[in-house]
Amino acid sequence: MTETRTPAPSGAGKPAEGKQGRGLLRFYRQVVAELRKVVWPTRKQLSTYFAVVLTFVVFVIAIVSVLDLAFGWAMFKIFG
Repeated sequence: MTETRTPAPSGAGKPAEGKQGRGLLRFYRQVVAELRKVVWPTRKQLSTYFAVVLTFVVFVIAIVSVLDLAFGWAMFKIFG
C-alpha cells in the first residue's frame, strides 16, 4: 500500500494572535452605535402600546380558554 501524506494545516482559518481582542471591542462599538440610532418611544406611547398588547394577550387567552373548555366538554360527551 502506498501512503499519501497531506501537508500540515498552515492555520489560514485562524485569526492572528493580536486580532482576537479587537473583534469583541468592534462588536461592542457597533452595538452602541446601533443603539444610538434607535428612536425610543415616549412614556405616553409606551403606556399605550403596553395597554394594547396586554388587552390583545388577555383576549387571546380568553379565546383559547373557551375553546379548551368546549373541546374538553365535547370529548367528555363523546367518549365519557
